[in-house]
Amino acid sequence: MRNSQLTKTILAGVSALALTGCMSGSGRELPPASFVSENQGPGEEYVIGPMDKLTIFVWRNPELGAEIQVRPDGRITTPLIEDMVAVGKTPGMLADDIAVMLSQYVTDPRVSVIVNEFSGTYAQRVRVIGATEEPASIPYRANMTLLDAMIAVGGLSEYASGNRARLVRFDRASGQQREYDLRISSLLRRGDSSANVELQPGDVIIIPESMF
Repeated sequence: MRNSQLTKTILAGVSALALTGCMSGSGRELPPASFVSENQGPGEEYVIGPMDKLTIFVWRNPELGAEIQVRPDGRITTPLIEDMVAVGKTPGMLADDIAVMLSQYVTDPRVSVIVNEFSGTYAQRVRVIGATEEPASIPYRANMTLLDAMIAVGGLSEYASGNRARLVRFDRASGQQREYDLRISSLLRRGDSSANVELQPGDVIIIPESMF
């Protein structure tokens, strides 16, 4: 009960801060994203995160493979290998590291790593907070759009001011945080396709409540 009340207090504070910021407006808008595109390319190579479920396969040595879940501390344990760091690596990188360790016991080990269920690192998640039905941290997937994120959180709450929403994004090129205006109400309630924008890993969507 106490944790629930604390969560509501935090969300209320975030919403209030977002509302204050949104009143001034960033003046920046992102270009529209297509609902369906024939030219969608692959996303950035996936980076393993805590709680991801993996299948590790060692060719000709199935007893050295395993189906495991990455621990909250970011490490895994497999036959002959203890406490190897998995978080922050791509499946290919992890496979190479496992192969290096197994080479002490097996000649020329060939290792494959498959991500069965993913949670993603914080840098690869999209967070939606404020006046939405279910504030959430969503694993990013290739070609994700604002519409996808809003469907995942159940849309806007009754008192949301969707057209005052903001998107906060870290610009890797400049090393700075940038903010963009969103028009979520136009997208969801009016079907304005131009309000649908493409998301990136690490984006934070802040939705304030209406002032009245």
